[in-house]
Amino acid sequence: SATFNDADVMFAQMMIPHHEQALEMIALIPERTSNPDLPKLAGRMEVSQTDEIRLLEAWLTARGEEEPSGEHHHGPQHEQLMPGMLTDAEMDQLASARGPTFDRLFLQYMIRHHEGAVIMAQDLTDSGGGQEPSIFQLSQLIAGDQGIEIARMKQMLTQL
Repeated sequence: SATFNDADVMFAQMMIPHHEQALEMIALIPERTSNPDLPKLAGRMEVSQTDEIRLLEAWLTARGEEEPSGEHHHGPQHEQLMPGMLTDAEMDQLASARGPTFDRLFLQYMIRHHEGAVIMAQDLTDSGGGQEPSIFQLSQLIAGDQGIEIARMKQMLTQL
């Protein structure tokens, strides 16, 4: 059976902070939106991304690899390393928005963020990673979940 490689480890180590930033974005919703559909969507995202983080951490631990720690998704390099990541300025813009402006920004930024995760999953297999069945399945799960949520968010944007 296939074993994991450096591309697999990098995927797991980068997807954790990628998901953590999405959770930070989701945490902004309760105080900033009056749209009843946004918290429902965000609840689904929060559950799936939290579960996926746990799976990625467990995958790394089982293979004796390091988990990322701390505020590793803040700083000037994160958006170059991980597609779809918001800059600190974009996170500040989102945090300061309210009402329909927040809703629109949240959806636009989260669509881009999710598209970045799909790119990361594709890059995994394009780079020769994903040969081990468990990391391949996990990357496909992430890409599938994100794709479904992208479609829903694009639909929500047209209704704003």
